[in-house]
Amino acid sequence: MSDTRAPSAWGPRWSRWVGRALARGLWATEVRGRAHVPRSGAAIVVANHTGFIDGPVLHGVVPRPSHFLIGSHMFRGVLGPILKAAGQIRVEGSGRTALAQGLGVLRAGGVVGMFPEGTRGAGTADAVHGGAAWLALRSGAVIVPTALIGTRRTGEPVGVWPRPRRRILAAFGAPVTLDPPADLKGRRRQEWAQQAVAAALRAQVEAALADTNLRLPGDDGGRNTASIEENA
Repeated sequence: MSDTRAPSAWGPRWSRWVGRALARGLWATEVRGRAHVPRSGAAIVVANHTGFIDGPVLHGVVPRPSHFLIGSHMFRGVLGPILKAAGQIRVEGSGRTALAQGLGVLRAGGVVGMFPEGTRGAGTADAVHGGAAWLALRSGAVIVPTALIGTRRTGEPVGVWPRPRRRILAAFGAPVTLDPPADLKGRRRQEWAQQAVAAALRAQVEAALADTNLRLPGDDGGRNTASIEENA
């Protein structure tokens, strides 16, 4: 039987300092909008996804301990026990068990982190999966749209480990509360919420790009035309 219990709250208390050391020590990460992350209560931090280091960087700069939903392939080898000890949530199969664990974190007033595009790609948030919307609807947690820019550059593979002092921008946007129209039920309600999450994240990415000289992979200074990878 799958274990749907919320992960230990201790893991993120130490692992976020590892992430911070990487984000601010190894790389030169500028953080904007930290005040947009609520100081208490349930919150879902959603970010665009372009590079391998997105997870540890964001985990390190979120101003509260956070539990990220991470694909099961990342739990292989030596990294697996580390991620488990860090209190991160493994996503397998349909993701139902991971969502149940994330819901437990939120109902306890914690922070869940997600990359709703599903896989590393262009990072434009043109399309997102529905997990973050599902969690927000069931928990009442706010969505904090977050732009990550600079973790991967044009021409670099999605698994790149950037050189030290790489400039990175992490920009948190104003929290969004999902409030679907009362007449929407079932699938229509979920679809509305999913579109709202996508719109909020896309707007935050575009706002961050307009206020930095950093670019997403494949961005020629205008609209990024690179395709987002299909979800595995």
